[in-house]
Amino acid sequence: MSNLYIMRHGEAVPGMPDSERSLTKQGEAEARAMGTWLESMLANDMRAALRIVASPYRRAQQTAQWMATPLERSVETLPIITPDDPLEPLIDWLQHEVAHTPCLLVSHMPLVGALVGRLVEGDVRASQPMPTATIAKLEADIWAAGCATLKHWQSPRELLG
Repeated sequence: MSNLYIMRHGEAVPGMPDSERSLTKQGEAEARAMGTWLESMLANDMRAALRIVASPYRRAQQTAQWMATPLERSVETLPIITPDDPLEPLIDWLQHEVAHTPCLLVSHMPLVGALVGRLVEGDVRASQPMPTATIAKLEADIWAAGCATLKHWQSPRELLG
């Protein structure tokens, strides 16, 4: 059984180009709260094995760094997880790269919502709403459409009050 934490980046400023948008102060607070929450949820062996991968976009990289700091992990950049990338290459990557390794994937809507929907429900039209900095924890033996179970859903709103 493998664990995948799918996270949308924290709140970001509007603007162009999209890839250069930064987190707002609220987005930083969301990411910091979620990093503290995840650190408290993971057993030591899980924390030591966790891979953190993020979209190359600035707001995802910033969010991933806020997550990585309390976990004492580094951030890898995965170029195939920008907002409108197709899911198939990502699902192939998951099957080969995180088969037995816990992973935190930090990306964007609509990709994160569609990924949760596809892995849990198996339907290409399925999508899960994902507010900023929300994490969906999935478990699966194999990362394929309809093969995952949604085990936990955490929003920073519950942590920040």
